[in-house]
Amino acid sequence: MKVLGIDPGTAALGYGIVERSGGRLREIDHGCLSTSPDNTLPERLLAIHALVDELIALHEPDVVGVERLFFSKNVQTAMAVGQARGVILLAAAQHGIDVREATPSEVKSAIAGYGSADKEQVARMVQLVCGMSQRPRPADAADALAIATWAANTQHASRTTIAAPVLDRAAVPPIQRGETSYERAVREALAAERAEREARADKRTAS
Repeated sequence: MKVLGIDPGTAALGYGIVERSGGRLREIDHGCLSTSPDNTLPERLLAIHALVDELIALHEPDVVGVERLFFSKNVQTAMAVGQARGVILLAAAQHGIDVREATPSEVKSAIAGYGSADKEQVARMVQLVCGMSQRPRPADAADALAIATWAANTQHASRTTIAAPVLDRAAVPPIQRGETSYERAVREALAAERAEREARADKRTAS
């Protein structure tokens, strides 16, 4: 199955496409749309809709994963995210594609193991889980790939919800125990990250 993940915003919108096959994930495409501050809000929303429509037509994803609107002290930022989300949901509905939503902390918990992970940690985990040679850039695109990864591992291609990974506390169905292939990939990636940090620490101590 293919998933288009989107990190919404009117000034910058990150996108990432992943494919899940046989328990493995691979990155297909990612990037970021930056709109000009000289453009009006309707022009920015039109550009967002055009991009999402083009990505859906090009990659034909089974699911669109998008960041859920969450409480923000910055009302202007919350409104911008909400407006971008509306355009994204419209494009998905026009193509008849299911949408899965999660808050940033829910995605971070599923990807990095805890909801307070910073952007570099999320990007590193996305790189490891998706088998990428380099960390995804920019940060908005890395966040979009994280959303796509989360969505790809919580839903079948048949559009029925599957048992959520133990790290995903946001799932509606009861969490079933027993390690999934995704959980195993996350566990191995975390172990590799820890081993790398220890190796660097040993090297500094030796020098």
